[in-house]
Amino acid sequence: MINEMWDKELEDEYKKDYFRDLGIFVKSEYKNKIIYPEYKNIFNAMKYTDFDKVKVVILGQDPYHGENEAHGLSFSVKQGVAMPPSLRNIFIELYNDLGIKRNNTDLTDWAIQGVLLLNSIMTVVKDSPLSHKGKGWEEFTDKVIEKLGAREEPMVFILWGSYARSKKDLIKNKKHLIIESVHPSPLSANRGFFGSRPFSRTNKFLKDNNMKEIEW
Repeated sequence: MINEMWDKELEDEYKKDYFRDLGIFVKSEYKNKIIYPEYKNIFNAMKYTDFDKVKVVILGQDPYHGENEAHGLSFSVKQGVAMPPSLRNIFIELYNDLGIKRNNTDLTDWAIQGVLLLNSIMTVVKDSPLSHKGKGWEEFTDKVIEKLGAREEPMVFILWGSYARSKKDLIKNKKHLIIESVHPSPLSANRGFFGSRPFSRTNKFLKDNNMKEIEW
């Protein structure tokens, strides 16, 4: 369904009633409404970043709901689309943390390097944030986080905002590094996101564990 490695890890989920019902619901929504991301892009995060290649998880809540923004990677928008305020603040922190000035809003290059850009809810109705909340996506992505959190190889989980931080208990292996702060949205960024240095802390952890650092 996604690819061989993820399918092996998630095969039990695919067989569950909630996942079957979720699939029926999502297909109906795409048929009758404008839904983001495009159907073919729903699982992009996992297609670009295979299970055994994940070094970092950046967890979002649900996709951007504006036209042509979401393409299956949390916090990422297609190049050429106006930069959302949260992503702008992420880039400000990246510059303040590592001196990297990034303008490309498409974060696919992060995903290819092992950054799983996962939204807990993977689809949304146009202009209706959280419209697919409680339909089964959370159960599915909680299992993804749980599987990664139990993995033996150390990795970094970046949890921005109260929703992402609520998933912390799913991460069982104490070898993993959890970096948490308030959300990068304009409403909260000044209350602890700015200055949290998630990018340098991530790379230090990867280096200390003999893994290649991320080129942010």
